[in-house]
This record gives sequence, C-alpha cells and structure tokens, in this order.
Amino acid sequence: MSDGIPDESEDVVGVLTEQVEVHFAMSMDQLKAAVTAALTANPDATDVVKWHGLLVEAQLVLERAEDDLLAALQTQPSEVDDPTMGLAHRVNAAVTARDGRALVVRWLLDPDAPGKMDLAAERLARLRPRTGPAVQTSAPNHPAGTAAPATAWRSMRAVR
Repeated sequence: MSDGIPDESEDVVGVLTEQVEVHFAMSMDQLKAAVTAALTANPDATDVVKWHGLLVEAQLVLERAEDDLLAALQTQPSEVDDPTMGLAHRVNAAVTARDGRALVVRWLLDPDAPGKMDLAAERLARLRPRTGPAVQTSAPNHPAGTAAPATAWRSMRAVR
C-alpha cells in the first residue's frame, strides 16, 4: 500500500523483476529493447516481457484500488457502506489478477515447471523431420485363409 504500511506482497513485482534480470543477464529495459528489436528471436524472452508488463500493470491497478479503498475507509463511520464494500471487492480482484500474472512470470522463468517438459518436447518434435507416417496407413496383413473377426464387420456396418 502507498500509506507507508509495509506489505510483503507489494514487492512481488520487484522480486520477479530481479529474477527476470538474473535469468536473462540483462536489465528489464535492455530485455524489452532486445525483444522489441527481434520479436521472434527468443519466444521465452518475448513471453516474459509480455507477462512482466501485464504484472506491472496489474500492480498499478491494485495500488490505485487500495488508495481508493483507504480514502473511503477514512471517511466511513463504524459500518462500511455498499460503495466501500465494492472498493474492497475491487482490491480483492486486483490482488487476484496481480498474483495470477506473477504466477505466469514465475512459471515462464522455471525450466522445470510442470508442463514445461511437455512443451519442450513438443517444440523439439516440430523441429525434427518425420521419418514416416504418424499412424499406420495400410490395413494389417492377415495370414492367408484367416477371416476378419465378425465383430469387426458388425461395427463397420453400424458406422454406415
């Protein structure tokens, strides 16, 4: 909050900014400039810059909501009115948005995060040339004199 009360979660942006800078070995300004200069050169950097920007934006929205709520609470009698309760809900929504964006930035920075291995494997698969069809394209060979099972014919008729 901007009223001087220390808030551990307020420095989320600062901590993540530092982690981004360490991860890419450059300041946020340098990273933003590099991404702007070559948008597709490093998809990971592009994603981090995008989500970091969204995180900073969410933090600003949160700070404004907290300031509005604090101002309203200072003018309230002992009971909170509906408009002030609406401001409290706005603060909660802003915290949720900020924290969600922070989680995305953390996920992007963590090479071992759940789902990252699958994503890396998928990217590798796209880069590797295929050596053959992905699925069998011809009917399986049946030994001479062996008929196809009757259940196969019934299921084929049902499809028609």
